[in-house]
Amino acid sequence: MPSWFTRVRRRTLAVTATAAALTLVLGGCSSEGDAKSAAPAGNGTSDGAFPVTIKSALGSAEIAEQPERVVTLGQGSAETAIALGHTPVGIESYEWGSDKTGYLPWIHDAVTKAGDELPKQFAGGEDIDFEAVTELEPDVILAPWSGVTQEQFDILSDIAPTVAYPELAWSTNWDEQIEIIAKALGQPDDAKKLISTIEEQLADAAATRPKYKDVSFSYIYTSGPGTLGVFLPEEQRVEMVSSLGLTVDPVVKTFKETKGTDSALIGLENAEKLSGSDLVFTFYSDAKSRKETEAQKLYAAIPAVERDSLVASDDTSFVTASSIINPLTVPWVIDRYLPLIDEAVAKLDK
Repeated sequence: MPSWFTRVRRRTLAVTATAAALTLVLGGCSSEGDAKSAAPAGNGTSDGAFPVTIKSALGSAEIAEQPERVVTLGQGSAETAIALGHTPVGIESYEWGSDKTGYLPWIHDAVTKAGDELPKQFAGGEDIDFEAVTELEPDVILAPWSGVTQEQFDILSDIAPTVAYPELAWSTNWDEQIEIIAKALGQPDDAKKLISTIEEQLADAAATRPKYKDVSFSYIYTSGPGTLGVFLPEEQRVEMVSSLGLTVDPVVKTFKETKGTDSALIGLENAEKLSGSDLVFTFYSDAKSRKETEAQKLYAAIPAVERDSLVASDDTSFVTASSIINPLTVPWVIDRYLPLIDEAVAKLDK
């Protein structure tokens, strides 16, 4: 499982009561609706915002003119670029969350629908394939939500202007990431449109499920036998669930953050502290790890787990999409999420 899964940072959604009452609802959220929601906010042309300098914790990117060949590293940058009308020529491969196409399904769907050529995939992470990146002849390399190191950044910057994270690796808030990418591509005004659309999509979905209002939840994870962690309210996957109308169990706010993770490692011995959570959300790397985790007595004794009001999946594409907020994952995941939550909520009445 990729390391960023316990390092996802947040951006507090500005989903107001007014937004929740919007009349545009997702209803059944068909595939046709997904495609419409993922339509680009822009046409890939700039508003004359060049040259532009984008500072990061690792150095500045000087972008002289409208980039035509975009390469992305980390998570979320490819999706935002596509939504802005710029299909990358190359993206970091992500086998863990990919489907049978070899791509993250929402990326494959959006690029195919646009009639563009699928991006070339290359190794990233700790072992970036610099030769592959060079061969792509990028005009800009986007990596604002990644784990790029200073050494890697320096090499990448010799290939093309490279946009890294503002502060810490894997710590860029989702809306800030959209703003950074839109600025790099000369479309700063389109960032606001994308952010607003995401907020409306989540609020519209919440409006279809008023029964979620009084349901509390906690979002947990494990990293081996005897371990237990809880994601805090500001973390992206928790934000996604709370933006669908559920309420974070108040006990979660009492846990002390494990620095830089937006989560708290509380240990399986403290599992009883989650007794007030109506639902428990989690994920597993595969069916085997799920069986092993749920076989632990303390874990199985968590009330939500015991009554099976558990929202969990070992579908790596779904787990990935529901863990990150961007213009392509949100519309793709909503119609897959709601039935799972409905099923768990139904267990509360038994």
